[in-house]
Amino acid sequence: MARGRAASYDDQRAAILAQAARLFARQGYVATSMNQVADACGLSKAALYHYFRDKYALLTHIAESHVQVLLAVTREVESQYPDAQQRLPALIERFVLEYADAQDAHRVLTEDVRFLDPVDRDRILSIEREVVAHFARAVAAVRPELAQSALDKPLAMLLFGMINWLFTWFKPGRPLDYSALAPLVADLFLNGIGGLHVTPDALQGDRIHVA
Repeated sequence: MARGRAASYDDQRAAILAQAARLFARQGYVATSMNQVADACGLSKAALYHYFRDKYALLTHIAESHVQVLLAVTREVESQYPDAQQRLPALIERFVLEYADAQDAHRVLTEDVRFLDPVDRDRILSIEREVVAHFARAVAAVRPELAQSALDKPLAMLLFGMINWLFTWFKPGRPLDYSALAPLVADLFLNGIGGLHVTPDALQGDRIHVA
């Protein structure tokens, strides 16, 4: 009878992927070696190969698993918020929080996907395009005329740019963290600066931390 996997196998794989994503995000995919990943995980190189055959497999798993999570989030929000006026802000807030918890994986997805073979890259990018399509439909559901003017997708891409850029300058701290900032991002996109709802304590000078 074949021997089953240890109960900790999936946990160890997840830990390896997290460490590899951290290294890829900080020093680049090309500059990172399997030895460095093994050291970061406290494993021998031979033990690391028991989980992933090579560095390319790590890259593929990081990028694909991350974008699959994003797709799952969009589907979950859509099922929870059938009302269009609630769905788009909920999507924005969930993505800000999801990116906050997966910044390394997201950087790998945006910067290192170019190192994938065409078949793998196209598969992952097709999932990413599906995520964008969900956002474009959410935008169009709020403003149907935008779809008629072919502006729903460009506006969705502008929204993603705003969310992505957020993580290059914002340093969460007290009292403003990602959970407090997420609804502001949604409010700004939906209502503009003139319609932004800001409570008095949000106007304190130490609430936003810029690098």
